[in-house]
Amino acid sequence: MKINQSTFTIVANGFADGPAQALRDYLIKHDAKRVITIAHPLVPEGDNSHIKTVYSGGRTSTQTIRMPHKPPYTYLFDPFIPARLPKSTAWFGFNNLACLRGLAQRKVGRTEKVFYWAVDFVVDRFGEESPSTKAYNKVDRLVAKKADGRVELSSVGVKGRNKYLGIADQKHAPTHVVPMGAWLDRTPKVGSKAWSKHKIVYLGHLVERQGVAMLIDAAKELARQDVKFSIEIIGSGPLEKQLRKKAKDLGLAKQIKFHGFVKSHKEVEKILASATIAAAPYVKDDVNFVQFTDAGKLKAYLGAYLPIVLTDVPNNTKELRDAGAALIARDNPKDFATQLQKWLTNEAQWKSAHQAAKKKAQEFDWNNLLKKALGEMGFE
Repeated sequence: MKINQSTFTIVANGFADGPAQALRDYLIKHDAKRVITIAHPLVPEGDNSHIKTVYSGGRTSTQTIRMPHKPPYTYLFDPFIPARLPKSTAWFGFNNLACLRGLAQRKVGRTEKVFYWAVDFVVDRFGEESPSTKAYNKVDRLVAKKADGRVELSSVGVKGRNKYLGIADQKHAPTHVVPMGAWLDRTPKVGSKAWSKHKIVYLGHLVERQGVAMLIDAAKELARQDVKFSIEIIGSGPLEKQLRKKAKDLGLAKQIKFHGFVKSHKEVEKILASATIAAAPYVKDDVNFVQFTDAGKLKAYLGAYLPIVLTDVPNNTKELRDAGAALIARDNPKDFATQLQKWLTNEAQWKSAHQAAKKKAQEFDWNNLLKKALGEMGFE
């Protein structure tokens, strides 16, 4: 099927830049007949807007529907908002409830193909014995079997979901692995002289599993050793107030800047490109779902050509280290500070890592990833 002769519906939760937004941009760039996106709210601290946007013939129209937002309970209403949508050639659901609505649309002839694009995999999402977890898993199992195609961010995610849900290899939808990517042709990049800034940047949700508290403790270690540095933290979350207070209490208020939630991804990219080193201090435990997925922040970092200091949690950590683009730190402030210091105090080593990040980033250009994936799904 030709992209320019097809219509597409993309349904996801959240408004940050990720695979749903990348797919939208790719289809519009390649002259899709019509693209409809439905963006439902995601995190509790976000607003309550459900936004439908239609892109067609170079024109854009938007409809905003505001509803009560108390996740996870109000997620159940997402498949009914908006009540009616135009027919489409293909439906992409970026979570299982979004995909479930797609299956219903296909059953009544309002879409031809349905694809389940899983952006994470979490074991016992709402607690091991929770009725919500059991219901979630039932829906997940159904859409993984009944969709015309399924996308996972990593092969680890494919195997993990199949094993957890008890799906035999031959009994699920044809599966494609499409890692997180970056728009290398449009994102600003870190320059070769960025070492002199000594700036560390963090991008992500401010929740415990992301390890930002440990990063702040590592900053205190750097300060004790008189290492020149500053930190900029992009993102919000339930721990934001607590983390701001921690930085202040440790005497680091001047060295650590909190941007809060930055709505414009172009502004996020600009901040990343102004840095020297990127940090990903994930908490290392058995339940951190990052180990089963492909962390979007790492690709955002690579897209800016930033070398990365991270804990050994993402499944591609060692791949990044072996490419020379990352240093792996243990999950404690002292060692994280030690790894950061290696690049903050040695320009030659930083330049080598910067070039390695630039080279590694070429593997994750959205243009190439999406062309290949859509081709496998029958679109050209």
